[in-house]
Amino acid sequence: MAWSRLLAWWRLCLGLLSVLVCLAPCVNLQPAENINYNLVHSWADKLGTELFHLGDFITRRKEVQESFKDAKVVSRNGASIVDSMAKEIEMMMDLKVSAVRRIMDTAENTALSHQNDMADKMFSYYSAKEMLEPGDPVPPIPTPAPDMDKDIGEPLIYVQPKVVVLEPRPEFHNTPVNFSVSSVHVPVNVFDRAPDVIKAIQWSENLDQIFRDNYKNDPTLSWQFFGSSTGFMRQFPASKWRKDVPVDLYDCRLRSWYMEAATSPKDIVILMDGSGSMLGQRLDIAKHVVNTILDTLGTNDFVNIFTFDKEVSPVVGCFEETLIQANLGNIRELKEGIESFKPKSIANYTAALTKAFELLEDTKLSSRGAQCNQAIMIIGDGAPENNREVFELHNWRDPPYKPVRVFTYLIGKEVANWDDIRWMACENQGYYVHLSDTAEVREMVLNYIPVMARPLVLGRHDHPVIWSQVYADIEDTKLSDYLWDINQCEYQKADVLEYWQVHDRMLEPNEMHRRKYRRMKETWNQPVDSNVYQFMTTVSMPIYDRRENANITEEVLINEALWELQTRETKIANILGVAGTDVPINEIKKLLSPFTLGVNGYAFIVTNNGYVLFHPDFRPIFQGYILKPSYNSVDMIEVELLDDDRPARDFNPVLMTIRDSIINQSTGSKWMLVKNHFDEMKRVARIKRQYYWTAIKKTPFTLVISYPEQYGVSHMDIRADQEIHRISIKGTNLRSVFSGKRWKIHPDWLYCKHSNRTFKTPEIELLYFLERMSEPGWRWPGSRSAMPPEHAAAMFCDRQLMQALVFDARVTAGFSNTTSFNSKDDKGNEFKQRFGVTVAFLATHSGLTRWHEFHSNAAEESGVGETFSQNNTRAIDEIWYKRAVDQHFVREESFVYSVPFDAGESNSEILVTASHAVFHNEGGKTAPAAVVGFQFQHSALYKLFHNITGNACAVDDKDCYILDNNGYVVISTRVHETGRFFGEVNGAIMKRLLEENVYKQVTVYDYQAVCFESKNDNNASSMLLSPIFHLLRVGKWLLHTALWYIVQLLQWAPGVSSHYADMYGDSNDTEPPPPEPHPEHHARNGNGHGKKDEDHWLRYLTLHRTRLKPCDMKRELYTLFKEKDNVVYNMTAHACERPFVVLPIPFSNLILLVIDQLCPRDGTVVLTVNPQPIDYHFSVNDSLACYKQAREFNRMRPHSCISRHANESGIKLCGKACSIYVNLGLLLLCHILSRWL
Repeated sequence: MAWSRLLAWWRLCLGLLSVLVCLAPCVNLQPAENINYNLVHSWADKLGTELFHLGDFITRRKEVQESFKDAKVVSRNGASIVDSMAKEIEMMMDLKVSAVRRIMDTAENTALSHQNDMADKMFSYYSAKEMLEPGDPVPPIPTPAPDMDKDIGEPLIYVQPKVVVLEPRPEFHNTPVNFSVSSVHVPVNVFDRAPDVIKAIQWSENLDQIFRDNYKNDPTLSWQFFGSSTGFMRQFPASKWRKDVPVDLYDCRLRSWYMEAATSPKDIVILMDGSGSMLGQRLDIAKHVVNTILDTLGTNDFVNIFTFDKEVSPVVGCFEETLIQANLGNIRELKEGIESFKPKSIANYTAALTKAFELLEDTKLSSRGAQCNQAIMIIGDGAPENNREVFELHNWRDPPYKPVRVFTYLIGKEVANWDDIRWMACENQGYYVHLSDTAEVREMVLNYIPVMARPLVLGRHDHPVIWSQVYADIEDTKLSDYLWDINQCEYQKADVLEYWQVHDRMLEPNEMHRRKYRRMKETWNQPVDSNVYQFMTTVSMPIYDRRENANITEEVLINEALWELQTRETKIANILGVAGTDVPINEIKKLLSPFTLGVNGYAFIVTNNGYVLFHPDFRPIFQGYILKPSYNSVDMIEVELLDDDRPARDFNPVLMTIRDSIINQSTGSKWMLVKNHFDEMKRVARIKRQYYWTAIKKTPFTLVISYPEQYGVSHMDIRADQEIHRISIKGTNLRSVFSGKRWKIHPDWLYCKHSNRTFKTPEIELLYFLERMSEPGWRWPGSRSAMPPEHAAAMFCDRQLMQALVFDARVTAGFSNTTSFNSKDDKGNEFKQRFGVTVAFLATHSGLTRWHEFHSNAAEESGVGETFSQNNTRAIDEIWYKRAVDQHFVREESFVYSVPFDAGESNSEILVTASHAVFHNEGGKTAPAAVVGFQFQHSALYKLFHNITGNACAVDDKDCYILDNNGYVVISTRVHETGRFFGEVNGAIMKRLLEENVYKQVTVYDYQAVCFESKNDNNASSMLLSPIFHLLRVGKWLLHTALWYIVQLLQWAPGVSSHYADMYGDSNDTEPPPPEPHPEHHARNGNGHGKKDEDHWLRYLTLHRTRLKPCDMKRELYTLFKEKDNVVYNMTAHACERPFVVLPIPFSNLILLVIDQLCPRDGTVVLTVNPQPIDYHFSVNDSLACYKQAREFNRMRPHSCISRHANESGIKLCGKACSIYVNLGLLLLCHILSRWL
C-alpha cells in the first residue's frame, strides 16, 4: 500500500515536471520579469551621477561661476539695440552711396569732355582676360595676319597685353589685385576694337583716379566698377578675370545691379509667334530671344509669356491672367514652359496684342505688378498688318504719352513683311531689331535697355540709388545647372569604375539602395556658413550722356533694293552705363554686433519684396557647393517658422501682419512661439522669441532682431571699476590675461579693426589693440563708420564688447592653466584614465574660448589645442553652447551630451561632447555668462555603461540604449548604431515613446529645398536647338559602346585591369577579388547572346539625367517632453504590451531605454528625420511656382519710378532694317552652349 502511494506520488511529480518543461518556453513570454524596473532605475542613477561628477571635476564649473560674481545683470533693450544697429548700417551704406555718386559724376563729366575724341583702335588697356604678370610668357604676335573681319570692314588689330603686378589681399578674399589701375572685362559677344567700345574704354580710364580716391577715403570699399552700355566693365582694383565655367559668359548688362539702375521697374508681356513658319532655326532664335529677355529682369519686375497662333495661350497654364514676379523660381518656370513650345498654325496678332494690352491695363488698375514702366515684346517672323486700331484703342488715348512701349524682334534671314512689325515699335516708343542668327541675339535684345532708360536720361538730375537683391559672386546664374550636370557625370564615372571592381555585386538591390541613399544625403548638405561663394548686395546708379544732340550714321532704304549710308544730327537720350560698388553680406553682419543679442539671438535684413538679404536659416547652397535654383528669393515667413501646427504654406495671420509691417518699413515689436531647427536641420527647439524691427533709412531694407524671451531679456555687464582704463591704471597688463596659446576669439565678430592694416589672425589683431589701449591718451572711437563726406576712422573698437572680453579673460585666466589641470591627486588621474578625457573647454558670452587638451605627460606639447580649436572657435554660435543654455531651463545641474551624427559608420575614434551652461544671477535677473564642457572617448563611456549594467545588456534577450533629447543614439550594444536616429533603428519602440509622451514630434518645413526632375532629352524643341545636337547623339552612342568594350577588356585582360587599379584604385583598400560568375551568366554566354545580355549593367548604371527644381520638404524632428516627473518614467514593463522601460538619466539630457528582445518586433515601422517631399496634390499642369503664385504675398514697390518724359516724343531712333553679317565664331560658340544656356 505504501509502495503504491509512493508510486502515485512519483507519477504526480513526473507529471508536474513534464508540465513545467512543456511550459518553459511560455515563461519567456513574460518579459516583464526580465526587465527589473528598480534595477534599470539604479543603472540610470549611477550612470548620471558618475558622469556629472566627472564633468563637475573636469570643467570646474563652480569655480567658473564664482569668477563672474563681480559682474552685473541688466535688462536688454531690444528697441534701442535695433535702432542703434540700423543707424550703423545706414552710415556704412551712405559711405558706399557717396563713393558711387562720385564715380557717376566723374564719368558723366569725363564723357562729355571727351565727346570729340577720335577712337584709337590701337589703344592699349589692362584687359582682365589678357593682361600679364611679370614673368608670364608673352603670347606671340599672330602670323600670318588675320583675315578680314566682315563686321568692321578692315583687318583685325593685335595689341600686345599689358603687364601688371598683382598681390593677394585678404579684404578681397586673397584675390591678387593692383590698387594703381583698373582692369577691363569685355564679353565674348562684344568686339573691343569697335569704335564706340574702344572710345568708351579710352575715356573711362580717367575713372582710375576717383577709384583710388574713394578707396583712400573708405578702405572698407569692395570692388568698384563702371558697367558701360557698350558691354565692357571697368573694375577696380585691377584683377585677372576668374572663369567659373570653361567659356566666359559674363556680361555686366545682364546683372541685376545694372538692369535695375538702367531702367525703372517694369511690367512686360512677351508675345511669341506660334505660326507654322516659326520652325527650325527661327524657333531656335525666338526661344533664345525670350530667354535673354528673361535674363534681363529682376525681382522688382513682372512678366508673362504668351504664344499665339489662332489662340493666345500662356506658356505656363496657371499664369494665364496675371503678371508674375521675375524672381529666379518664376523665371525658371517660364523658361521650362517655352522650351516645350511647338508652333502650330496661323498667328493672330490682333488677338495677341489685345490680350497683352488688357492684361497690362488690368494689372495697373488693380495695383499689381511694378506699377511703373510697361512694355510688350513681340517675337515673330512678320506681321500681316500693323494693327493700328488696337494701338489707337489701348495706347494712344492720351497723346503724346503712350503708356506701353512696344519692342519687336523680327526673326529670319529672308523676311518680306518687316515694315509693319517695325512700324509697331516706332509708333509706340519702342525699338525694332532684325535677327537672323543666334550669335547676335544677346547684343540685339539688349537694345531695349537704352530705350526704356530715356525718361531717366531726359530727367538729367535724378539718379536713383539702387540696392540689389542678395546674389552670389558668380559669372553666370546658370552655373548651378552646369555644376549639377558635371556632378551627374562624376557619378556616372564613379559607377562605371566601381562596377569594374565589384561587378554584378554592385547591382544587388541593397547595394543600389545604399548608393542612392548616400547620394541623397549629399544633396541634403546645406551649409549655412560657407566660403564657397561670396554673397553680396550691390549699390548702383545710372550714368547719363549729357549731350542732347548727336550725329549718327545709319543705313537708309532708298528703294526696294538700295540702301545708302547717311549722317544726320538727331536728338538723343543715351545712357552711358551704370556705376556701382559691392557690399559683401559679411561686412554688413559685422556691424550687427551679435554680442549685444546674446546666445540664440540673431539679426536679419528683409527687402521691400519680403525676401531676406541674410538670415541664420538662409541656406543658398546644396551638395556643399551648388547654388539652389531660386536661392535669393527666400521670403522671411519661409524661415521664421511659427510653432502653431499649421499645414505647409498656411501661414499664421499674425506672422503675415508682422511681415507687412516690416516691408512697409515701420518700427515695431512682437513676441512669437517659433520652431528653431539647428545642427544640420536634425534638431529642433520650441521657444518663445522677442522680435524688434526698424527701417534702414534711404534703402529698401528693414532690420529685424530677435532673441529668446526666456534668457535673452537680460545680459551680463561689467561694473565701472572693472573697465579697461581703470584696471590699466591699477597696473594690470592687458596682454597678460591673454597669455599662452590656448585661447581664441570669435573669428566673425568685430572687436577692433584697423582700416589700413591687416592681421594674420583675429588674435594677433586683438593683441595689437590691447597694446594701444595700454598707451596714454587712448580714446574709444565712437562709430564703426563716419557720415560722408568725412573720412572713415583709421581705427574702431567695439567698446562694450572689448570691455566684456577683457573682463572674461581676466576672471577665466586660470582655466587653461597647465598646472591646475595636471593635478597629482588620485581622483583626477582616475577620471582622466577611466574616461579618456581629451579636452576641457570654456566659452564666454564675449566670444572668448579657452581650452586645455590632456596628454599622456604633463609637459606642454607642440600643437597643443589645435585639434579642438580648429572647429570650435565661435563660442555662443557653437551648437554645444546653444544646447547647454537651453538645457539649463530643463535642469540647471546637468550636462548636455552628444555624439556626431552617424558616428558609428566611421572608422575613427568617436568623441562625446559634454557641455554645461553657467548662469549669473543678480537682483532677481539671470543671464548666461559662459559654457564649460569637455570631450572624452566614446569607448570609455561604453565601458562605463557596460560595467554598470554588467552582462544584463549583453545577452540576447535585452537591448539597451542611451538616447539624447532629440532621439539620437548615444550608446547601443551595436556600436555601428551610434549617432543614428533611433526611429530608424527601432521604429516600433520609437512610435511607442511618442504615444506615451516621452518624445514629441515637431514638424519642420523646409521651403528652400531642391528636388530633381527627370530631364527629357528627347524633347522635340531641344532637337531643334542645333544641327550639332545630332552629332552629340552620335557621340553619346559611341561613348556608351566604348564603355561596354572597356568593361569587357578589364574583365578579360588581367594585366590591363591591374594597371587601371594602380591608377584609379583606392590606395587605402585592397581590391576585392572578382566574384564567381553567376550561373545565368554562363547560360547567356552559352546561348550566344553574350553581348546583348551582358550589357544589362548599363541599363542599371546609366543615370537618368535630372534637372534642379525648387520644392518644399518637411522633416519630422523630435524632442523630449520637458514636463518634470513625467508619469511615463514610473511605468514598468508589462509583458509584450509594454516590452520596455524608459528612464531619464539624472543630470543630463539623456534617457535610458531597455527593451525586451523576446517580444515580436514590427520591422515595417520606420521613423526618420530625413526630409520628405510635401505633396500639395497638384493637378497635371501645376507646379510649386503656380501654388505660390496663387498665394502671393504683399510687397512694397521701390520708391523711384521714372517712366515718362514730355520730351521723349522728339527722339526718333527706333531701330532699322539692316544687313546682318554673321560672326561664324560666335555662331559656333552659341551652338555648342545652347544645350545649357
